[in-house]
Amino acid sequence: MDTRKSIARLAGFLYLIVVLCGTLYLQYIPSKIKLKGDPSTVLPRLVNGEFLFRAGIVCEIICWVAFIILPIILYKLFKPVNDTFAKLMVAFAVVQVPIAFVNLLNKFAVLSLISGSADLNVLPTDHLSAQILFYLNLYRQGNFINQIFWGLWLFPFGYLVFRSGFMPKILGLLLMAGCFGYLTDFFGSFLFPEFDKTIISNYITLPASLGEIGICLWLMIIGIKYKKIPLTPSSAATN
Repeated sequence: MDTRKSIARLAGFLYLIVVLCGTLYLQYIPSKIKLKGDPSTVLPRLVNGEFLFRAGIVCEIICWVAFIILPIILYKLFKPVNDTFAKLMVAFAVVQVPIAFVNLLNKFAVLSLISGSADLNVLPTDHLSAQILFYLNLYRQGNFINQIFWGLWLFPFGYLVFRSGFMPKILGLLLMAGCFGYLTDFFGSFLFPEFDKTIISNYITLPASLGEIGICLWLMIIGIKYKKIPLTPSSAATN
């Protein structure tokens, strides 16, 4: 039991890294550099905030490296609950990592434009700004695509939490609801351009946020309850 509790706390620590680094590179740093707004001011803001931009890239790399390990640790924890759902959770989680690292090339392209003195001297400012905005938009679209799989991995994860018997069922319900929230947000925004302006878009991913922060803190602080884990036929057959 002590081993399982240690595994749970390791998962919580990794999840905390994902949450903190994700918040930094997705929200805090972009808000400080202010990458949205007047296109003519994007270039000087990026040049002045180059260190923050680089720090954001580092945070993103750390986030996804931690996320490679996280589902593997969670698999060890939840395999006795349902091996099939545990494998599905890992599959939906791991597929996000190569997408994220390929998408990160767009940030490196922006970095090469703002840090290369030759480019700054040769290209007109408006042309350079247009290129930067192009790569930043590609980066956002890449994150948008990855949102599908971020939603999908939450459903088997939430199901495992709900059925585990050693974690609060409410957290499992929030994670499963978060899956549908992310998918609704993706397809709503993709099919209906005005979706982002609706009230529902502001709250549709809230269950996922509450569930993920809650499960992160529970794993890290409490670990698991000492209760018998219910075995399903699929998991029993593998033992």
